[in-house]
Amino acid sequence: MTKDILVNLDVDASPDITADYAVSVARAFEAHISAVAFAHEAVLPGSIFGHVALQVIEAERARCERAAESAVAQFKEVVRQTRLSAEAQVLKAGMAKAGEMFGRLARRFDLAVLAQAKPDKSPARQLILEAALFDSGRPMLVVPYIQRAGLKLDNVMVCWDGSRSAARAVGDAMPFLARAKAVEIVLVASEAGKSNEIAGADIAHHLARHGLKVELKQIVVRDLGVANTILSHAADAGTDFIVMGGYGHSRLREFVLGGAARGILSAMTVPTLMSH
Repeated sequence: MTKDILVNLDVDASPDITADYAVSVARAFEAHISAVAFAHEAVLPGSIFGHVALQVIEAERARCERAAESAVAQFKEVVRQTRLSAEAQVLKAGMAKAGEMFGRLARRFDLAVLAQAKPDKSPARQLILEAALFDSGRPMLVVPYIQRAGLKLDNVMVCWDGSRSAARAVGDAMPFLARAKAVEIVLVASEAGKSNEIAGADIAHHLARHGLKVELKQIVVRDLGVANTILSHAADAGTDFIVMGGYGHSRLREFVLGGAARGILSAMTVPTLMSH
């Protein structure tokens, strides 16, 4: 069940579409929602030092705190118009520390909702995304920055490759899948054939036993690459919501996103639930 949701507020956006989407999820499940906004510490180039550096640091710290406090105030105003149980707080941390803090915090919730990282913005959001996926032990739901509507589950796509992370994502997404009008299980193949039919049929039977309306679809990767092939199919199929495993490997104790997951997160057009 999804009864306790954590959302990382987007301090760079007004209105905050991530917060709005998280509220729509909380309303659908009648869940409690907790929000955090990070006030990041300033990172200065080495060419700035001395008294000037102190002034710049203080000004940037104050700006970040104002942005975080504004995001919390906006969130409180949104939830005030609902009957949801909610709370919000500002957390102060450096960029690297923010990810670590959020990953630990998310362990105490059923689901973490976060904004897609914009390439021209602070790298802190990408660090928080990766911490939520790899360090929390919980599913994360990423909201595209182009998203405008709230939660919609008319057509849900499950990306299936038979992996551990894909299986974990399906299990974590069951509260959403149970509310879906239609579920499409998508198998991505390098060429048309029958190599994935058994694994795909097995998970389709599993979901059908839960009373879900399931369709199995194989799509072939051509020049677009896996992530773009998935997103292109999602656009053609009118997909509202994607479920997929977020896999990676450890290198020097740091997790590195797999290609498909990284591609989806960078170019996503549909809210996506990921688990590791």
